[in-house]
Amino acid sequence: MDIEDVLHETLEEILKKLGTKYTKIVINEDEKDSYVVNIKSVEPSLLIGYHGENIQALQHLLKVLVWKKFENEKFNILVDIDDYRKRQEDNVIALTQRKVEMVRKTGRKQILPAMSPYFRRKIHLYCMGAGFDDIETSSEGDGDHRHVIIKLKS
Repeated sequence: MDIEDVLHETLEEILKKLGTKYTKIVINEDEKDSYVVNIKSVEPSLLIGYHGENIQALQHLLKVLVWKKFENEKFNILVDIDDYRKRQEDNVIALTQRKVEMVRKTGRKQILPAMSPYFRRKIHLYCMGAGFDDIETSSEGDGDHRHVIIKLKS
């Protein structure tokens, strides 16, 4: 069995044990050695949880179970429910764009709200792209209170 088959089979078993109804599981290889698992669900709010806590727990459980079967291989797994993370990512990028415009307009640094390492990384990578030669980002804070600072390069 390959990784995608094991992901699908393991996730189906987890969802069955949780008693959660779903309509479809879509697995895509996002980047090299990175799998995005999107669950189409009848009850997405139950799987997502408050501020995405359940989706994080489900992702962690799936990673542990699948990594055990492929101990010698390195890969990442990202779980999404009805494109929840995709919408969140789009919102974070839109916020980043507004903050970059504000930095360029005022010259003053902008502090984004605290967010997960995943979203902070997305912001850092986004701001490293074309058209952001004048912008730099950094992360500050501890634990759940880490946030991104956007400022002009000195």
